[in-house]
Amino acid sequence: MTSETPFLLAIDQGTTSTRAILFDAGGTPLVSHAIELRQIYPANGWVEHDAEEIWRAVLACCRTVIRGISAQDIVGIGITNQRETTIIWDRVTGHAIHNAIVWQDRRTAGRCHSLRAMGLEGKIAAKTGLLPDPYFSATKAEWLLDNVTGARARAEQGDLAFGTVDSWLIFKLTGGKLHATDVTNASRTMLLDLKTLSWDQDLLTLFDIPRPLLPDIRDCAGDFGTTAPDIFGAPIRILGVAGDQQAAAIGQACFSPGDVKSTYGTGCFALVNTGPAVPISQNRLLATSAYRLGGRACYAIEGSIFVAGAVVQWLRDELGVIRSAEEIEVLMTTAKAAEGLYFVPAFTGLGAPYWNPDARGAIMGLTRDMGAAEIARAALDAVCYQTRDLVEAMARDMEAAKLGALKALKVDGGMVRNDWFCQRLANLTGLPVERPKVIETTALGAAYLAGLASGLFHDTNDIAARWALDRRFEPSLAAVSRDGLYDGWKAAIARVVAV
Repeated sequence: MTSETPFLLAIDQGTTSTRAILFDAGGTPLVSHAIELRQIYPANGWVEHDAEEIWRAVLACCRTVIRGISAQDIVGIGITNQRETTIIWDRVTGHAIHNAIVWQDRRTAGRCHSLRAMGLEGKIAAKTGLLPDPYFSATKAEWLLDNVTGARARAEQGDLAFGTVDSWLIFKLTGGKLHATDVTNASRTMLLDLKTLSWDQDLLTLFDIPRPLLPDIRDCAGDFGTTAPDIFGAPIRILGVAGDQQAAAIGQACFSPGDVKSTYGTGCFALVNTGPAVPISQNRLLATSAYRLGGRACYAIEGSIFVAGAVVQWLRDELGVIRSAEEIEVLMTTAKAAEGLYFVPAFTGLGAPYWNPDARGAIMGLTRDMGAAEIARAALDAVCYQTRDLVEAMARDMEAAKLGALKALKVDGGMVRNDWFCQRLANLTGLPVERPKVIETTALGAAYLAGLASGLFHDTNDIAARWALDRRFEPSLAAVSRDGLYDGWKAAIARVVAV
């Protein structure tokens, strides 16, 4: 591949795969390569990744997509990543002291229960915008320090480094020269004061996290070091970093209060821009950093669903209903409506707005005439119902903050290639669903951040002008039918939570 224009390289390190995409100077994707990531389940509710496997996959993906061009023609790298997933490594050897503990992992549920029992939920939420849940990084890091032999002493001596996946990749790419993160990833650790966007000493004391363990916090677009020259043949500047959901919001041009996007990857994450003031959710959603550019912070309210695309993967790998994820859209053409059938995919508990780490999955309302197609349909419906859970809570928060009503839902991620799913999502939420031409918006957002820092893009208005609609799905289900189906979903949730 040859070109006189500069390139942007995006690293998208997700929960089930690692991807690199090469973009041209205008943000058009040129070449993509992905490698599936092995999932490790040491115990019930525990989920881990091999941090070294992640690193090897990043190298392989990047080297594949830049083959044939000079590294000197790449003006910047943008990194986006699965958030909350926690790694601690040796600063000298660069080796992780334990497998990465994935955001889905539930091993610290007991610790989170104790925090709530101690009456600390309000204090933690006021500082961090988050609720005590095993989802976030703080209790994962605490667990590693307490359960890996010698880890706490080494951390206190400054020999170890903690980070989410972005920090791990920055450290490895720079040859160990930089230990840094950005505000969006830091805001998901439960250790950050959301108002000051700095590490909070009271929280560090609560979780017994030594300060030398933590990375430097930076803006989303800026200097994150330079890759070691031997990695890609020449040094490349790392210029953009954001957690996957914030990167997707940037890729979807959600720069104004009320702009909302929902990403359908392993989980589903809906995020609505709330502007420069730290938001407060009254509906058990999360306040989070949307981005910080040029020192100016923007915030968001976010709702997190732990299982979305993962339920399609479960239908393929565990149930054998489909051979590939793409087959599910064809299967939907044979499925009966099967109203009364509900699938609650609480494989690793329930996220927002329920925050129940002990809930487990259930299929309810089965009758003799229902089969694989109907179960698969109920699985996709579950993703739509959970999205409605989030957007209804968001709408109440937005109304309370006098930020207006939600007008449409911008969607992205692998699941939205499925037209049936997008239409069903519009029908069950009651919101128009907008699918962009580039659905890999997570990687696109990372590329945009690197482009901003490199000067290829002038500002967020320049990025917003590049957003292009592929298709808009209008709700076609009567409100009374939609609400009746949703009432059944809420009853199914109540049964799961009551177990």
